[in-house]
Amino acid sequence: MDSVTAAPAPSPELNIDNLKAVKVLGKGAMGTVFLVHDTTNRNPFALKVVDKTCIHAKLDAERRARWEMEVLSTLSHPFLPSLLGTLESPNLLAWAIPYCPGGDLNVLRYRQTDRVFSPAVIRFYLAEILCALHHLHSLGIAYRDLKPENVLIQNSGHVILTDFDLSRKLSLKPKTKPKPSLPLSDPKLPETRRKHRRNFSRWIPLLPPDGNLKNGLKKAKSARVSPVSRRKQSFSNGERSNSFVGTEEYVSPEVVRGDGHEFAVDWWALGILTYEMLYGTTPFKGKNRKETFRNVLTKSPEFVGKRSAVTDLIERLLEKDPTKRLGYTRGAEEIKEHEFFKGVKWNILTEVDRPPYIPSRDDTSFQPEKISAENGGVDIRNYFQNLNSTPSLPASPSPPGSWKIKNVSLTEF
Repeated sequence: MDSVTAAPAPSPELNIDNLKAVKVLGKGAMGTVFLVHDTTNRNPFALKVVDKTCIHAKLDAERRARWEMEVLSTLSHPFLPSLLGTLESPNLLAWAIPYCPGGDLNVLRYRQTDRVFSPAVIRFYLAEILCALHHLHSLGIAYRDLKPENVLIQNSGHVILTDFDLSRKLSLKPKTKPKPSLPLSDPKLPETRRKHRRNFSRWIPLLPPDGNLKNGLKKAKSARVSPVSRRKQSFSNGERSNSFVGTEEYVSPEVVRGDGHEFAVDWWALGILTYEMLYGTTPFKGKNRKETFRNVLTKSPEFVGKRSAVTDLIERLLEKDPTKRLGYTRGAEEIKEHEFFKGVKWNILTEVDRPPYIPSRDDTSFQPEKISAENGGVDIRNYFQNLNSTPSLPASPSPPGSWKIKNVSLTEF
């Protein structure tokens, strides 16, 4: 796998003897994520651990883990995680990132009325996700794994993207000259006032929901597709990846066809995410994987109610031809100019101190039990040694209809 452009900053080495795992936050194809506290300072953080003794050859988990660590070491953005430290032993490879107590967007959606978000809330979260993807693309990194479960809510209520093992370093293709755009904030506004903290309602005018949304829609089971080499040549205009990766309901047409792909796959996934936030389901889900992929290639997204700016945004992001997809030519700047984001003050996103949802200390839905002498945590090495016995750690609650990641290969399709 290619190296990222910037030289990775050295990360502090963690001492495994000082780490106690309080809770299992999640399990995926590549490793287990724990809520951990360091007995020397008792600050909790998330620790992603790969058991090198149990790695299946075709997953190539250790290589992907080291790549994710390399990517994390280069990131410096409010909506992307920072690498807090790493550790390696003969059996384990682990890295620490900030803990996000608000859960993920899928969990948060299930707590909403009708299990969907309002257009105003969608606009807020999409704006932050768009900024995060913009920063990744500026580093030449295609994310390739955007989905609600990978969008976490920080203490502040702002988002943060996670899981970079499927990301890929690509060459930046030549950009056309950006079109001049109107200023997104009033230039006459005093500088001191612009720096004040903003409430969510003042950041963008609240808009009423468009149409009657379907009630009680549940997320169907999905599957993460493992990287599989494709035989077709890369596109001639800029470097593109030929790997078959992603989560099946979020996979773009060019990935399904094996044509090779680049940064536009993230804009397709952004369209799927927007649709799911609006309707509570993805637009191309079929009865099986084959039907889902057929729908991705041939079906148009269906909308409920009156057409609006958000449905227009979804349509433009879900353009089957990646060269005609919104964002293909000028990236995130092109998407920011869409009518749906009209009025967004991009320069003060991080200053919004009243996001749609802020995790509460009393919110036991997401918060693990308090760290105490009676519950001082579990030794991580012992946890993996005893995996075949009854788990020692309580698992995080999952929303109704939640799904477990299943790794499949192209041959299974």
